[in-house]
Amino acid sequence: MHCGRMADRHAPRKAAGTASGWQIEAGLDLDAFLSQRLVARVAASGPSVRPVWYLWEERAFWWLTGGWSRLPALLERDPRIALVVDTCDLATGSVLQVRARGSAELLPFDVQRARRWGSRYLGPDERRWGRFADGVFHDASTRFVRLAPTTLRARDLSYSPDLRWVAAGAQ
Repeated sequence: MHCGRMADRHAPRKAAGTASGWQIEAGLDLDAFLSQRLVARVAASGPSVRPVWYLWEERAFWWLTGGWSRLPALLERDPRIALVVDTCDLATGSVLQVRARGSAELLPFDVQRARRWGSRYLGPDERRWGRFADGVFHDASTRFVRLAPTTLRARDLSYSPDLRWVAAGAQ
């Protein structure tokens, strides 16, 4: 399903205080958007695309990988990746997207960062994390992937939906 663009939107431009190569559309709060519990999709060479739960900290994306995934081997061979986080609400017409590219780093497991990651998606009670607590915290192969984007584009592609179509259930 295609989500359209409002005609009165302005072209993205580099916001004040952003890194070279970053374009954040005026009015889009990058940190607030990326602080939501959303799923990012990461593309690596292979080709390979996978959904990941991520943290947005220190102007970088962080997610977990390990022996359960081919991603560490792919990144060791070629660290270049692309990542997208987006929303598309057909009922309200809200369409937001962040696209990022750069070279990923494989970093050692950090217990405190992993706890922030787990709390973000699974809630604060670690006893309820089930296989994630056991599989992540006790697997020696678990590592963090960090992407500090060299290019990033954040856009608001929202539009005004046809409320008659939405109310009819898009049939």
